[in-house]
Amino acid sequence: MDSIETINPIAEVPAQEATGTSATPVALQTKEDVIERLKTLNEQEEIAGRPELEALKQTFYRLRNAEVEAAKKAFVENGGNEDEFVPEKDDSEERFKEVMGLIKEKRSALLAEDEEEKQANLEKKLAIIERMKELAESSEDANKAYHEYKKLQTEWNEIKNVPAAKVNELWKNYQVYSEKFYDLIKLNNEFREYDFKKNYEIKIHLCEAAERLAGEEDVISAFHQLQKLHQEFRETGPVAKDVREEVWARFKAASSVVNRRHQQHFEELKEREQRNLDEKTVICEIVESMEYDTLTTFQDWHDKTEEILALQAKWKTIGYAPQKMNTKIFERFRAGCDEFFKRKAEYFKGLKNNMTENLEKKRAMCEKAESLKDSTDWKETAEVLARLQKEWKTIGPVSKKYSDAIWKRFVSACDYFFEQKAKATSSQKTEELENLEKKKAVIARLEALNAEESLAAEAGNAVRELMKEWNSIGFVPFKDKDKLYKQYRKLVDALFDKMNLSASQKKLNRFRSNINQTEGNLYREREKLVRAYENMKAEIQTYENNLGFLTSASKKGNNLVTEMNRKVEKLKADLELIVQKIAVIDESIKE
Repeated sequence: MDSIETINPIAEVPAQEATGTSATPVALQTKEDVIERLKTLNEQEEIAGRPELEALKQTFYRLRNAEVEAAKKAFVENGGNEDEFVPEKDDSEERFKEVMGLIKEKRSALLAEDEEEKQANLEKKLAIIERMKELAESSEDANKAYHEYKKLQTEWNEIKNVPAAKVNELWKNYQVYSEKFYDLIKLNNEFREYDFKKNYEIKIHLCEAAERLAGEEDVISAFHQLQKLHQEFRETGPVAKDVREEVWARFKAASSVVNRRHQQHFEELKEREQRNLDEKTVICEIVESMEYDTLTTFQDWHDKTEEILALQAKWKTIGYAPQKMNTKIFERFRAGCDEFFKRKAEYFKGLKNNMTENLEKKRAMCEKAESLKDSTDWKETAEVLARLQKEWKTIGPVSKKYSDAIWKRFVSACDYFFEQKAKATSSQKTEELENLEKKKAVIARLEALNAEESLAAEAGNAVRELMKEWNSIGFVPFKDKDKLYKQYRKLVDALFDKMNLSASQKKLNRFRSNINQTEGNLYREREKLVRAYENMKAEIQTYENNLGFLTSASKKGNNLVTEMNRKVEKLKADLELIVQKIAVIDESIKE
């Protein structure tokens, strides 16, 4: 009910509203839970409430649709065509419809029976009013007429619901002839005053009961209890004229308090649903504003998928939107998510094709390396294999199923050649052994620095000089290079930690010490960093735009906002590191 303007007798509540169960859906996780709840409702004697039935129906088909979408997704991911997907027959849906049908039949039967009973009650009350009219206009003995009147009054009170459209008219006629009876038959004062006193006590009790309802926590329950009090108030006879208006005014005032709370409850519910709609609209706009052109790597798609999943989790925490928009806003959100996962599936389908091409390229390179592994033209073959190794790095990934095997095949061929070359070039081996000793000396000096309890201010320069010296030393024996490098890297990191260098400073120092001083390489590296800088700036702008949407819809914030802020801060830190790297390159070019 929208509102109650006056305190006129409230129309009787239809049976399905008065006796129905709560419309608040129980936390149901599966379709079987929904069916079991329907069976329970069907076994109850009272009529199941329409709001709960509608909520159960929406819950069942939401779960069913989720299963169908999951099956469709799996079908597409396994190579199927989305247009050819046909969902499997769901036996639980048939059982759901069967139980729902039984409930509807029961509702129809009970409502029809209730309407018949109301019509019969109407006829009985009309007959009572007609007899009261006769008594009010009769000149029979007063005592005899009074006793018959009280009998009619008892019969009237025992008769319950009548058609809602007739309630007010019946009550007015009943009141008219009741008062006319007391006024016209000139009942002796003793009976009249006793009856008025008794009715006054009853109505005062009803006023007190209505006033207590102002403290009832359950607003809906208080409203329905008030309707019952109104019924009792109507069925109670008149009181003395001098207190009649006073009693009615008190009951009316108490009723107004309950009615205002009832109206306010639904206004607040409407506002809450509108806020939910606003939050869901913002989430839809974020999903729909996805810039698919920027998603060019596996990591890009992985990060965006995490964002979509976070938005879906956030969606589940938001309550219902207004009924007329609830389904529409969900369909809009689902369409946005479907579009994302469709694009993602297309990307990975294309990636799969690229992986197949990459595998063929790498197989050809393996064959080339295998054809050269027995060559004794050490210099030229070494250069060819070195180019092949560089080219290998430029070729994209292959399927995980083949990646290890194809890499082992390639590296085995290369390693075989270089091992043979090493055996044949003892002078080179001697040089590598010398380089090994030099690098061990660098490690020893780093260990000496690390052993100091407190580092001097110039320790940072000393470490960087040792790093430059390390990078200037040539190759060491292949079997020692990994172990030696790990030892070197561990010492450098430990020294950086002692000097309290941030992660960005460590990365910058490593970049400075490892940078290739060849001018052409410097320019290429700078161009690469500039491109990364522009891409990162665009990504930060996108996140900040999305944060604007979210923070405007939710002032208190949420986990999604926190996560997006964390990503923005990390991107800004990476952006600053790129700027510093570009500055290092510029200094190197000037030198």
